[in-house]
Amino acid sequence: MAVSIELGKKLDKEFENLSLEEILNAPPSALAGLTEKHAELLAGMGIKTIRDLGSNKYFAVAGVLVALSNHTG
Repeated sequence: MAVSIELGKKLDKEFENLSLEEILNAPPSALAGLTEKHAELLAGMGIKTIRDLGSNKYFAVAGVLVALSNHTG
């Protein structure tokens, strides 16, 4: 089953029409707002692709904590 999502301005223009697999294998600087310098800093933490960034345990925990904070009263 094919799934289509609109990423709008979340990716740099050159990455907008790539497959999901190609985007996941792209450097973090493919995300709009991140530069090559950011990618270099992340690489120093072992994060070389968008897949690495999204599966990093520290970023995942931070994301969950932020999501939880949005649902507590």
